Amino acid sequence: MEVILLKKVGNLGGLGEKVQVRAGYGRNYLIPQGYAVPATEENLKLFEARRAELEQQAAEAYAIAEERRGQLDALRVTIPHRAGEEGRLFGSVGAADIVAAVRELGFSLEKKEIRMPNGVLRAVGEYEVPVQLHPEVKATLRVEVVPQR
Repeated sequence: MEVILLKKVGNLGGLGEKVQVRAGYGRNYLIPQGYAVPATEENLKLFEARRAELEQQAAEAYAIAEERRGQLDALRVTIPHRAGEEGRLFGSVGAADIVAAVRELGFSLEKKEIRMPNGVLRAVGEYEVPVQLHPEVKATLRVEVVPQR
C-alpha cells in the first residue's frame, strides 16, 4: 500500500513523502491516526494544496517541543516510594508515576512520551529518563527515587 505522509513518522519518512507500507499498518494505524492518506491522484492534489499549512503546523509542533525540552532538561523530579533496608523498592516506579510527579510541578507530559528502555525503576537512586517529545526532539529528565518516610 502506498501512502502520503501528513506528519513526520520515525523510521518511515517526513512530511509529504510517498512511502510503501504494509496494508495493515497503513489501514489500521497511519490513516486512522491522521499520519497519512492513501496515495491517490486526488489525495496528492489535496496534499499539494495544503502543503504550506501542514509545514507550518509541523514547524510549530517542533518549536513547542524544543521549548518543552529546555524546561524538562532543567527539571529534577523527586519521587518518594516505599523501600526496604537495602534500597530496593516495594513495587516499582513507572511512567505513570513519573508523569504524575512532573504534572505536580506544573509541567505537561504524557505517559506515551516517556521512554524506559531498561524497564521500570526498582531501586532508590538517581536516574536519567529519556523523553521523546517529537520525532526529532528528545529530552532527558532527571528522576530521583527516595525512600518514603
